[in-house]
Amino acid sequence: MRDILSEIIEKRKIDIEKRGVEFGFDIPKTRQRKIHPFIAEKGAILEVKRASPSKGDIAPGLNAGETALSYARAGAKAISCLTETNYFKGTLGDLMEVCGCMDSFERETGKTAPAVLRKDFLLSADEVVVAFRAGADAVLLIARILDRETMLSMAKKCEELGISALIEVRKDEDLEKLSYVLSKVDSKYIVAGVNSRDLRDFSIDMLIPSSMLGKIRNIDGNARVVFESGILSPKSAAFASSMGFNAFLMGEAAAKNPNKAVEYTKAFESANLDANGKAWLEYSSRALSSERTGKPFVKICGITNVDDASLACELGADFLGFIMWKKSGRNVEKERILEIRKALDEKNLSGRVKFVGVVVDLDSAEGKNALELCEDGVLDFVQVHTFDSARKFLSDSSLSSIPHYCAVNVASESDLEKLSELNRLGEPRILIDAQSATGVGGTGKTIDPNLVKAVKKSYRLWLAGGISPDNVSEIVGEYSPELLDVSSSLEKEIGLKDHEKMKEFFSNLNKIRG
Repeated sequence: MRDILSEIIEKRKIDIEKRGVEFGFDIPKTRQRKIHPFIAEKGAILEVKRASPSKGDIAPGLNAGETALSYARAGAKAISCLTETNYFKGTLGDLMEVCGCMDSFERETGKTAPAVLRKDFLLSADEVVVAFRAGADAVLLIARILDRETMLSMAKKCEELGISALIEVRKDEDLEKLSYVLSKVDSKYIVAGVNSRDLRDFSIDMLIPSSMLGKIRNIDGNARVVFESGILSPKSAAFASSMGFNAFLMGEAAAKNPNKAVEYTKAFESANLDANGKAWLEYSSRALSSERTGKPFVKICGITNVDDASLACELGADFLGFIMWKKSGRNVEKERILEIRKALDEKNLSGRVKFVGVVVDLDSAEGKNALELCEDGVLDFVQVHTFDSARKFLSDSSLSSIPHYCAVNVASESDLEKLSELNRLGEPRILIDAQSATGVGGTGKTIDPNLVKAVKKSYRLWLAGGISPDNVSEIVGEYSPELLDVSSSLEKEIGLKDHEKMKEFFSNLNKIRG
């Protein structure tokens, strides 16, 4: 697999050897502007960005200064300016232009200008000094490419100069470096960031930042933490805010449509930590831990009674699915779910699983009951099934705080765009299920393997449809799903599980999970 990050670093080292850390630009010998606090309050970091390795040209004709001014007027709390040339087409000249425009903004409006972040693949304290002289208020330090002593020397230089270091972490070994720096540098000069984009291949997972947030705040309870990359709509900005991040950094979407930046900033600033955000924080801390590598979660769906629910818990299910749709033979009334929850509570089993209400018709009594049960904490998630229902749910801002995920039936390549649309709207996980003329789930049908592989290329795989004791080993080996949703293959009749099949399923799965 191509390692883009390594390519960038190797070219950078060659360029520095040839041109020096100033890259041939005439940088002032002393700083010409005052220092602006970086992320002193909640808000957006909008990025001056012309291109990227993954997207190619994004905004090739972008004027750095004018773009920064439009961001400042949109209410950005900071401006990120890319200065890497080979892959992002940015320069130190852009940085100085942005800083000059921010000073003009301050003089002309009387408002405090946004802080300016130099975003680059910096490798030494000398580059921090250059950024400071050029006017930057903060610099990006990427933990993955720096050993801890080098990163400490760069952070100490920031402290000495009075500017901030945005330390980007993504893995547990990065956290050790962050902790080491925080033990030796005043935390007021340190902001942590987590990139949803993997810099090796530039793939995106919106739950990577949330999986790291709690770990960062365990190191420093007052840490300011930035959600980096992957924000493609105001709704996804609001989702980042709903998990408790102090700021988000947005590049592509802002650079392509700077006139819409105000929508993103307002969406982030108006949202707060809520039940949906908390649910995904808790899920991501489990799903993306090193201990779960290769171990899919299991949702047993179509639960209708206490005995089936109890056995599923005892065998190791992670989620229990309750169909709340009148047209399904597995439909479960509100009272029955309350009965099952109470029974599992009494058996001390409910803490092992998450309760999921599967909803197709949001306007039905069953749909309304599901939302009510989720708001009351009886259900842990609502699964909004079908693309049309998902769009309707997401269009209602009053429902955004309800813990939820969406499920889409996939039958052709054109259906993959539905996943893309939901992901752009900030949905971090989407369950894919087979399409059937007779129902929307629990049909026993499988999805075309080529479509599953296509989904797997872009998203963490949550898979339903035709999964059984006979093929679970093959499916896990072929696709490495993050979550398996199983229903009809474990039944002796619609709505009633076959306990021997359930035991066989988990036995076969556990041979893989170890």
